[in-house]
Amino acid sequence: MAGEAPEPNAQEKAGKAFPVSWDQFHRDCRALTWRLNEVGPFHAVIAITRGGLVPAAIVARELGVRVIDTVCIASYDHTKQGDLQVLKGISEAAMKLGGGTGKGLLIVDDLVDTGKTGKLVREMLPDAHFATVYAKPKGRPLVDTFITEVSQDTWIFFPWDTALSYHPPLRDGAA
Repeated sequence: MAGEAPEPNAQEKAGKAFPVSWDQFHRDCRALTWRLNEVGPFHAVIAITRGGLVPAAIVARELGVRVIDTVCIASYDHTKQGDLQVLKGISEAAMKLGGGTGKGLLIVDDLVDTGKTGKLVREMLPDAHFATVYAKPKGRPLVDTFITEVSQDTWIFFPWDTALSYHPPLRDGAA
């Protein structure tokens, strides 16, 4: 209807901001790798794009895994979560390494939020180990290994989505 305010996007609904620097993200990915080193070895790393690309590269390097594949799923249009769309599935070669069920494969993503994407990938590779750097309560049960849990109403600002800029002090009304 005319005059109605548009529905708030996911970022606006979140309320809490959690900015992550490149240094912090790299440290968190290495901490994730320390935990994963106890679980492996892994035949391949499967990155959930796009957010899982950076942590998958760091984890694969630290674990010495040379085979990296992607599963490309669109769920966000910048800040608005919509229906899931598989843009590219897991390669046949990676599926073979995991015996068709994902055994010995490591799925990596930056964050598990509502769990919708994680559930879809879990259906593709039910026996894979699923790791994320950050986890929110709704999606956490789908993940085998993660580093930091944040509340469901937190919006994580990843370093690839931000730029350095001036922010007013909290006392002046900044979020």
